[in-house]
Order: sequence, then C-alpha cells, then structure tokens
Amino acid sequence: MKRISFFLIMTVVLLNSCKKSETFVTDTIADYAPYEVGKYITYTLDSLKFLDFGTKPTVISYQVKYLVDAAITDNLGRPAFRVLRFIRKTVNDPWLADNTFMAIPEDKTLEFIEDNFRYIKLKTPIYNGYSWRGNSYIDTESQNSEVKYLSGWDYTYDSVAAPIVLGNINIENSLKVAQIDETINDPGNPNVYSQRNIGIEKYAKGIGMVYRKFLHAEYQPPTPNDPGAYSDASYGITLTMIDHN
Repeated sequence: MKRISFFLIMTVVLLNSCKKSETFVTDTIADYAPYEVGKYITYTLDSLKFLDFGTKPTVISYQVKYLVDAAITDNLGRPAFRVLRFIRKTVNDPWLADNTFMAIPEDKTLEFIEDNFRYIKLKTPIYNGYSWRGNSYIDTESQNSEVKYLSGWDYTYDSVAAPIVLGNINIENSLKVAQIDETINDPGNPNVYSQRNIGIEKYAKGIGMVYRKFLHAEYQPPTPNDPGAYSDASYGITLTMIDHN
C-alpha cells in the first residue's frame, strides 16, 4: 500500500509539473499598442495610385501624423481612443486634419476602425506563428461587398522581439504581423487578369505601429474597346515611422 501511495503521489506531482511547464506568459497588447491621449507617431506616406484611368502607376509621397486625440467609448460601451490623422506634403507645409479613426485596445485584442472597417490588428498570445482572422468583422462575402479581396486573411506573428532599423531609427524590440502575400495569375503578363495583395505591419514595443505596407492591385486585361488597366479600387500605401513622442 505504501508503494502504491508513493507512485500515486509521484504521478500527481509529475502531472502538475507538466501543466505548469505548459503555461507561459507573453507580451501584452499594451506593450505594442500603448495608447494614451497626446501620443503621436509621424510617418512618411508613400501612396500608390493608378492614374490615367488605371494605366499609370504613380507614387506620391506625404508626411502623416497619427495623434491620439481623446479617450472615448465605442458603440459597445468599451473604452476606446479617437485617433486623428494629419497630413502635409513637406515639412514646410502646415498640418491638415484629413481622417479620424478609433482604436479599442483590450487585454486580448487591438481593434482598429478605419473608414468604417473594423480590423483586429493584434491578438494575444503574442508568439511567432500565432495567427487569427484579422478581417473577420468585415463583410467580404456578400454580393455587394466591395472588399472581397480582404476575405480569409490569416494575420500571423513573425519576428517577435526582433530588432529593426527604420531609416536612422534603431528599434530594439519589434514584431511583424504578416497579413497576406497573395498573387493571382501573372501580374507581369498584360494580357491576363491578375491580382496582387500584400499586407504587412510592424509594431515596436513601447511605441506602437512603426511600419505598414498595403497593396491591392487588380488588373483587367485589354479588350477590343479598352486598353488593359487597373481597377478603380486598386491602391497601395507604405507608412514608415520618422518620429514619435
């Protein structure tokens, strides 16, 4: 009986040890999205547009500043922040307000509402390979949806706690959210339909989002009456942080 009791006790101890070893603590949403009123991040914005009825890809550069303007609540009564975006062409130009967003940082997620679309930008636990459907709140399936290309994106953490360099700014601890890297047909062939979708964001610990690259380029091949061209919904942006407080 004593031997049986000893083995039972050791089995319980080993099981508890295994359970404890399987639990781990990761960084929090607040580590990579430290929202507070008055905080700002300034970026260079390279905006890709398709001019001349979708036939001429053109990059236009600006500076933009994202400023946390006020603490508010969202339509579910959750604590949130209003974020104002200001834009200017050069450092000699005045800042002009041009858009308003909402950020809802919670313990397990960071939601960000932009142009009436709700994205799940970050989610815990934070470790390499963890993924989630970041566009799940967006209507991508209905017949009238204009953003079907956002369907099924698996946001995945990559390079967690990695250093990066942005221009002359060295960042010791960052993470990358790989959202999509998709190619349909051959974008280099002007005679076939093609689509290119790219989504990448990088967040620095203690700062917030420091880099974003987005591209949606949908190409329609030529017909007897029309030349080949990109759709009106095609565009791209690259945000690179140049300053923050």
